[in-house]
Amino acid sequence: MNMTSKPKNWVFSDPRLQKLKQDYAAYTEEDFKVWKILFERQMPNLPKAASKAYLEGVKAVKFTADRIANFEELNQVLAKTTGWEVHVVPGLIDDDLFFGLLNNRRFPSSTWLRKMEQLDYLEEPDMFHDAFAHMPLLTNQPYVDFLEKLSGIALKHIENPWAIQLLSRIYWFTIEFGLIREDGELKIYGAGILSSAGETKFSLSTEPAHLPYDVRRILNQEYWKDRFQDKYFVIESYEQLYESLPEIEEVLGEMLEEKRH
Repeated sequence: MNMTSKPKNWVFSDPRLQKLKQDYAAYTEEDFKVWKILFERQMPNLPKAASKAYLEGVKAVKFTADRIANFEELNQVLAKTTGWEVHVVPGLIDDDLFFGLLNNRRFPSSTWLRKMEQLDYLEEPDMFHDAFAHMPLLTNQPYVDFLEKLSGIALKHIENPWAIQLLSRIYWFTIEFGLIREDGELKIYGAGILSSAGETKFSLSTEPAHLPYDVRRILNQEYWKDRFQDKYFVIESYEQLYESLPEIEEVLGEMLEEKRH
């Protein structure tokens, strides 16, 4: 399957991608309680810790403790700001579908929320992570432009597992676990940190290494899924992410060529 020969919107007709909607009326009392607990546990940490773009995004999408994120309302906001929208998926999806949606300015999100006994750890990201941590930043144009184009690079190499593994490192150390320097201070924009009270505190402490954003180093850097990272990469602006795309393609090409020989 050669993605480069497919039309950009091929993903919407793929039979693996179910046509799902958020059934807001189906959320239970426990669901609302879980959202409220998680929101109230994390949001007070973020005014001093999170990137300005994230905090502005929270206001724009009107997230509150008492209301689970409503995708229909959210999509109206995103349509007016960056032209993105949330696309409901059942859970984890194949890489080509994931990058295919992002390349079409659709952010894949589940609609299920963790249970009370799962408040502190989940193996698979739930809707709180997808919505609370990711969606406010979908109102930031350079950020979503980077996400769209990075996904386009991934689709060109979708049949090469090594290439996807390398690009997943870029995604991991930016979209999920990235830091940004604002007014001389470290701030969080990575969603994996934004949805974790523990990692919010840890990532900004003196314990881990804080390294300048470096495409080559990140492509050579493995990451951990089951514990806090020991290093975080720091961007100076969201424009820096977007401007690094040609370098990502170039260094990726070099590494793939080395692998072949």
